Amino acid sequence: MTTQQELSNLLGRVALKDRAAFADVYRATSSKLYGITLRILRRPDLADEVLQEVYVKVWDRAADFDPKIASPITWLATIARNRALDEVRKKRPESIEDYPELLDVASGEETALAAVMRGEDGKRLADCLSRLEDGKRQMVVLAYCEGLSRDELAEKYGQPANTIKTWLRRSLAQLKGCLGS
Repeated sequence: MTTQQELSNLLGRVALKDRAAFADVYRATSSKLYGITLRILRRPDLADEVLQEVYVKVWDRAADFDPKIASPITWLATIARNRALDEVRKKRPESIEDYPELLDVASGEETALAAVMRGEDGKRLADCLSRLEDGKRQMVVLAYCEGLSRDELAEKYGQPANTIKTWLRRSLAQLKGCLGS
């Protein structure tokens, strides 16, 4: 852990554009300053951006630091806090990531799968799918109708990707046999 005096000395060296001192300041303070920016912004992606800007400001303004006025961590935390608050005040376009529930809104249009399922082939497919075990049926639908990858399915089901691949292959073979009869 870096003491206040050591941090003050490092900031003095940063004022002289000492890169090694800057790296030491970053190592000693980045987690605390990231916590401040994240608490204010509540978005890791924005907190990362703001933290980078904070350290650019520290590099440019290290000569402004005066240990008689504030401790080094107070000076750094003030820069981080002010920069994060500036970001909050900025009128910025909202991101879809701010509202994850919108990603699950269904379209009003009929999907290709729904159209197929209404026909005679769809009825046969639904009958064959109903003969699969519940988990395997859901896995086939997620893979081939929803577009989930084997890795995504492996994570969802808590199984290795190769196991998912085998289950999908066997389920498809069972469906093929059912549809062929």
